[in-house]
Amino acid sequence: MAGPLGGGVTSVWEATASVAAPEAPPLAESVRADVAIVGAGYTGLAAALALAERGARAIVLEAHEPGFGASGRNGGQVIPGLKLDPDALDERFGEATTAFVGAAAEATFALIERLQIPCSARRSGWIQATVKHAHRGVVSARVEQWRRRGAPVEALDAAGVAKATGARGFAGGWRDAGGGVLHPLDYARGLCKAAQAAGARVHGGSPVTSLTRVGARWRLTTVAGASVEAENVVLATNGYSDSLWPGLKQTILPARSCQIATAPLPGDVLAHILPGGEAVSDTRRISNYFRVGPGGRLMMGGRGPFREPRGLEDYAFLREALAAFYPEAAAVPVEHYWSGRVAMTADHLPHLHEPAPGVIAALGYNGRGVALATALGLAIGAHLVDRSQRLPFRVSRLKPLPLHGLHPIYGNGAIAYHRARDAMES
Repeated sequence: MAGPLGGGVTSVWEATASVAAPEAPPLAESVRADVAIVGAGYTGLAAALALAERGARAIVLEAHEPGFGASGRNGGQVIPGLKLDPDALDERFGEATTAFVGAAAEATFALIERLQIPCSARRSGWIQATVKHAHRGVVSARVEQWRRRGAPVEALDAAGVAKATGARGFAGGWRDAGGGVLHPLDYARGLCKAAQAAGARVHGGSPVTSLTRVGARWRLTTVAGASVEAENVVLATNGYSDSLWPGLKQTILPARSCQIATAPLPGDVLAHILPGGEAVSDTRRISNYFRVGPGGRLMMGGRGPFREPRGLEDYAFLREALAAFYPEAAAVPVEHYWSGRVAMTADHLPHLHEPAPGVIAALGYNGRGVALATALGLAIGAHLVDRSQRLPFRVSRLKPLPLHGLHPIYGNGAIAYHRARDAMES
């Protein structure tokens, strides 16, 4: 998880992790399992846990180490729901799916409590704030739709957002008390250890190079030549999907999310910044998200270039956003900066695919993967043991995005276009 400049620069999560990396040696033999899972992020590890707790033989193959991808690099924001409002979700998927995504954060915190994972989890709430007066009507409708479904939500005017966040420039927003924060790398590692304790096998340093049908089973072969044969396969690679399954990586845009974390804030500055400990994101098309992180550090994240960052200049936009929201924190040096891939879909919704009998792929969390990937992984594991446990999302066919190979070009163009639209709105 080294930062983009190397030289010992790390994410704040790697620098402050309290949970040791789990023992996950490379697969060194050919074995059989009921379910083989590719990817040791939240989706894969939660699925492995659910399977093992139900007596199934689950084995996870990870190219790097558990939590290497988005699961160990994200902002640690546990957000209920999706970017689509509840009424739109009802129309698209039905009320059961809306209820599932609305309860995803609750399911995540409940899992952490049950397993006693030491990941600094706090159900302190999530605030979606808006710098745009034009967005206040959308926010009001969103709050009312979730309130009708029993969610613990409240609307905030400009003064309410200022009091809750200590930030400048917001015109209003809303709070969902069901959200919160955690240490994402500690959570990934703790979830891995829980899955292992339940009986699942997890192997890092084991990139899967081929997936082929052998009779009634699937064979997954690693780069070292070891293999797993299993009746079912879960592809849980999300923004790090490769060519293992033809066409899968072409269904998402691997957008790059960049983050910075300051040195610990002085006490007088920290006292009025997010005193309730909430996570915050804003309503712009190209938004920022922020929170107070480990040791009283102020963290700011947002969409970066599609390429790998080349230096501190690629993080300058985050420093500018931090100074705009919190001028009093602008003099505090930035200690950590890092990035990772977020799987974005054209419709801003997660996708479930079954491209062949016995193969399930889940990806496309669009920046809300902490809660949703956990809940969906648990649901997939339960479904594979008991098919009467229905999957919470409708299974869809693979639809590769047009001209996917050019995504760095048109992706950066789309970011520029949406930023321009954001700038034109009042």
